Amino acid sequence: MRLLEAETLEIIEFPENKIPAYAILSHTWGDEEVSFEDMQSGRAGGKAGLAKIKQCSEKAAASGYGYIWVDTCCIDKRSSSELSEAINSMYRWYRNAEICYAYLADVVAGGHSLASFRKSRWFTRGWTLQELLAPRMVEFYDSGWRPLGNKLSLGPLLSSVTGIDRNVIQGEISIWNVSVAQRMSWASERQTTRIEDIAYCLMGLFDVNMPLLYGEGERAFLRLEEAIMEVSDDQTLFAWASEKISPTEPNN
Repeated sequence: MRLLEAETLEIIEFPENKIPAYAILSHTWGDEEVSFEDMQSGRAGGKAGLAKIKQCSEKAAASGYGYIWVDTCCIDKRSSSELSEAINSMYRWYRNAEICYAYLADVVAGGHSLASFRKSRWFTRGWTLQELLAPRMVEFYDSGWRPLGNKLSLGPLLSSVTGIDRNVIQGEISIWNVSVAQRMSWASERQTTRIEDIAYCLMGLFDVNMPLLYGEGERAFLRLEEAIMEVSDDQTLFAWASEKISPTEPNN
């Protein structure tokens, strides 16, 4: 697992049995995101996406965490095998983080910040579903990195926005005690850039693994259902057999 050293932003690779405590960033992708290649080549400084990485690292360092993980630059996406391994490990990486900083770039400060919070694009993305549920603690920040609250203090609001029981959001009820159909319903209004990702982003919520085959289209969701059937006898899955969750809108 690669992590960024919080004070220097140096990328360091750790073996699975020696991963230090780390904070993790949840965000939606925008223009000029910083890639692993950018960090390695020194081109990161000219990209707008570096700002949120620096803010995340400063927040982590101030809270006593020496390392952070950011999806844009801690995965070498040029390697299909590495990308596949990372996506299959993503839920676990968010779950094992000491804290998750959710940066909502479209939420502005002021008296109406919670109103814009409700409408944030962060709640529409497929990938951020597991980023809300997996970590023990999620802290939310607006576009200026001002705190909005955490998933304990914002429990009722988060439940209202997402349709997920606040006790599940806050970890008092395990997602493994929630039916397959209910977990599927949480993603029914969410979107991903690529058709396949609406299946891949849900693997962690069902504790299944499968290879990534970009180009397979809706077959990815069928493979997800097959993988779930192999590990679960929950018959509510069949209520979703003919449902289609259509990805639209670009980025993360």
